[in-house]
Amino acid sequence: MISTPQNWRDYTLLDAGSGEKLEQWGKVKVIRPDPQAFWPRSYKWEKPDMHYHRSKSGGGTWEILNDNTPKAWKIAYEGLKFHIRPTSFKHMGLFPEQAVNWTWLQQKCQSLMDGGFPYPKVLNLFAYTGGATLACLNAGADVTHIDAAKGMNNWARDNIVLSGLNEKKHRVMTDDVLKFVRREARRGNMYDGIIMDPPVFGRGPGGEMWKLEDGLYELVEACVKLLSDTPLFFLINAYTAGFSPTVYGNILDLVTTRAKRGGAVSVGEVGLSAKSGVLLPCGMYARWELKQGHLATRRSSPAG
Repeated sequence: MISTPQNWRDYTLLDAGSGEKLEQWGKVKVIRPDPQAFWPRSYKWEKPDMHYHRSKSGGGTWEILNDNTPKAWKIAYEGLKFHIRPTSFKHMGLFPEQAVNWTWLQQKCQSLMDGGFPYPKVLNLFAYTGGATLACLNAGADVTHIDAAKGMNNWARDNIVLSGLNEKKHRVMTDDVLKFVRREARRGNMYDGIIMDPPVFGRGPGGEMWKLEDGLYELVEACVKLLSDTPLFFLINAYTAGFSPTVYGNILDLVTTRAKRGGAVSVGEVGLSAKSGVLLPCGMYARWELKQGHLATRRSSPAG
């Protein structure tokens, strides 16, 4: 079962097929590669405003087909606002399918606020341009946003300001994720929710190498030590087509069980439903959560 966002107004997946996807980002029509879409296109696509062509030697280039195409523009989702611009690695600065997780995160944070308890503290790792950060801030959380790329963090700060959330409690930091987590454990800082969107490969700001299958379990195990006494959630989002969602679910289940955290783990896929009728898989998630009954035992002040 693939979960798809239902409330996008400024983004539409028009069609996908023949190794590419046709998207509408605000008023800008874009064609980008997508390795999942290896079925035929549903119809003949009209010329877009922009087309990303992948190179056989790696990477790729943008072809601008409309001279009036802006270099950057803005879109919104449920009150959250984002700067959009094409990057050299085909991304647009946002993953629209993640709206599924944004909704879930907001519900989890809001459940605490509705119970009359203080704001939750949330740690967002590999946080990119801050989609999940904005969602949690908008729900009243105090968010620590960590990414190794300074440029992505600057982009996230711009999104926070654009969304009118810059007065909310938050910090955006450029750091190696595992090193930061270990330092937080030594400091005794704790969080009510943890989010991570790990890459398959990556480098920290000091050139530290990250490889998903080698480092994920160690990182999740380290992160569990940062969970407060009555935490709300732990979300892992991933795009690795070579792994099943069950892999991430097993890691969360093993680590939380060994740490005697209780709770429950669920897994699933996220995707986008095209206007043409095809369903495009875009990633997977594993979610651990402590059930609502535990909120009654929560301390009267935030953890950490």
